[in-house]
Amino acid sequence: MATSRIDMRIDDEIKAAAEKAAALSGTKSLTEYIVRLIEKDAQRVISEHESIAVKDDIFDRFMSACEAAEEPNRKLREAKDYAKERGIR
Repeated sequence: MATSRIDMRIDDEIKAAAEKAAALSGTKSLTEYIVRLIEKDAQRVISEHESIAVKDDIFDRFMSACEAAEEPNRKLREAKDYAKERGIR
């Protein structure tokens, strides 16, 4: 059961288009339609920012560099700590 609210103001034209799209898509309400859009887009945006896709040869070169690397230096450890403090994975 939903417990959070989002209040927003939008242009009349955007609301009318969203209501029409909601009706055409068979959703029960404008709210359901908007929630579905937010959920779908949020997952896409999060996925784009939490993953990286690279070609096989680039990945192989990266892994080789990682395997040949020495212990992390001070600056690299500081960068790791900085990212961790800000919730960056």
